[in-house]
Amino acid sequence: MSINHRYNLILLVGLVLSACSPATQKALSNSSPSAPIHPQPSSTATNSLVSTQTLTATVAPTVTISPTVTPAHPLSVEYLKQQSYSGKLIIEEELGQKDSYYRYIVSYQSDGYKNYALLTVPISDSPETGWPVIVFNHGYIPPEVYRTTQGYEAYMHAFADNGYIVLRPDYRGHGKSEGEPRNTYFHQGNTMDVLNAVAAVKKWETADPNRIGTWGHSMGGWISLRAMIIDPNIRVGVIWGGVLGSYDDLCVHWFNCKNWDAETWSFWSETPFAEYGLPEENEAFWAAASVDTYLSELKGVVQLHHVTTDTVVPVALSQVMYEKMIAEGIMVEIYEYPGDDHNISQNFELAITRTLDFFDIHLKGAGGGGR
Repeated sequence: MSINHRYNLILLVGLVLSACSPATQKALSNSSPSAPIHPQPSSTATNSLVSTQTLTATVAPTVTISPTVTPAHPLSVEYLKQQSYSGKLIIEEELGQKDSYYRYIVSYQSDGYKNYALLTVPISDSPETGWPVIVFNHGYIPPEVYRTTQGYEAYMHAFADNGYIVLRPDYRGHGKSEGEPRNTYFHQGNTMDVLNAVAAVKKWETADPNRIGTWGHSMGGWISLRAMIIDPNIRVGVIWGGVLGSYDDLCVHWFNCKNWDAETWSFWSETPFAEYGLPEENEAFWAAASVDTYLSELKGVVQLHHVTTDTVVPVALSQVMYEKMIAEGIMVEIYEYPGDDHNISQNFELAITRTLDFFDIHLKGAGGGGR
């Protein structure tokens, strides 16, 4: 695919937790390139979806436990598996036509709250089985400045203009969505909102419920991978600069838990770390809350993108997840980009082309991919 448009990409992207200091929240504003950029990739995926690069990240030891927690703790993966997800998209506002697709603001019910989302639908007649769907999980944007129709325009356009229905949930407490915004890494609310969004979009008249994929950036990568574990109908996942890995991996590669002083601990005093201890102190609890424990249940295919110089989310989190997926026999590929930013804005065209090719092969193609 060649992208000839000049994208005016304005993103407010950050993470609830900063890579440099856990007590600092960051928001990034970057523009995508105005002209095609074709640098040499730092890794090349093979036909078997295995990268040929040499990875240097250290994988935290895998803890072998029974993943079932009885009763399931609200932070556990088992808790997510025990919930039911349903819904229906209601058109709240028609935003009109843009290029080859219509845009709508829609709503749906999630965990007792009314959530909003941005929906795009191709204009042309749908395939006999319906359009393939990409559920778009955005990264951290401060809830007080978040707007349903703003941010990630170039990404949304790339998918919508290439024959996909795209649904971007706002998450609770964002925009006009009801509920209180909570820290995604210590609360399941945003993931539940996405799972209910998936259930709702499956019922859209021109959507193909058997061709559902997800794209996630940064914090949205954390949500996307969890959603794929819970709902095996999500057949393809692409994650850019994702927060991935177990809680132990987060401590080792991101939070630097072993070196916290009293001031840093005070920041974490209202998180489950204070109540349940750090992962090395309470292995069973944190393993049950980590998606890594359930990777054997992942049925879809995955593509990872990460900048080697990412100062917001360390590349080690994608590298470690890649190795874990390979060990589980999951079909996965990874691409790395040196010298870029968290949004991969300098290599945007290259990364979005790889992303679309992956979706076209495994989602739009003959019935999607998977194990």
